[in-house]
Amino acid sequence: MAFSLDMTSAATLKAEAKALRQEHARAGNPISHGAALEMSAKAHGYRDWNTARALLPERVSAPVQVGSRAKGTYLGHPFRGLVIGVNLMADMQHYQVTVKFDDPVDVVKSEHFSALRQRVTATVDIRGVSLATTSDGEPHMRITRE
Repeated sequence: MAFSLDMTSAATLKAEAKALRQEHARAGNPISHGAALEMSAKAHGYRDWNTARALLPERVSAPVQVGSRAKGTYLGHPFRGLVIGVNLMADMQHYQVTVKFDDPVDVVKSEHFSALRQRVTATVDIRGVSLATTSDGEPHMRITRE
C-alpha cells in the first residue's frame, strides 16, 4: 500500500476521537468512546468505525528504522550512516530521526572555516524529507534506507 502525507491511519482516527470526546465533555455534552470513533470515521468519509478500521493501516510507515543503514543528504551534502533513533511525532505523520554519519558532514558553505557534524536529529515526513528548509528551499534532510 502506498502512503502519502494526507494518509489517515487508525491511530490518527483514535486520537481524533479522543479529542472529540474531550471537546464534548468540556461543552457539557459527553459522548461515549464508541460514538466518538463513529463520528471520527464518518468525518473521514467512512461508513462507520468498523469499515475505517478494516481499511486503514494502524500507523503510517516510517521512512527508516532504528539500527538500519541510511543514506541521503543533510544540508545539501550526501551522507551514509546508522539510524540510532526514530520517534513518531504526535500528529502520527512525522518522525524525529537521529542519524550517526559514517563520515562527518561539513554544515558550513564558507571556505574560511568548517563545522563538522557526526550526529544529527531532524524531523521528517513519511517520505523521509524534512519539514525545515535552508534559505534556498532545500530540505535540511532527505533520508532513505540504504
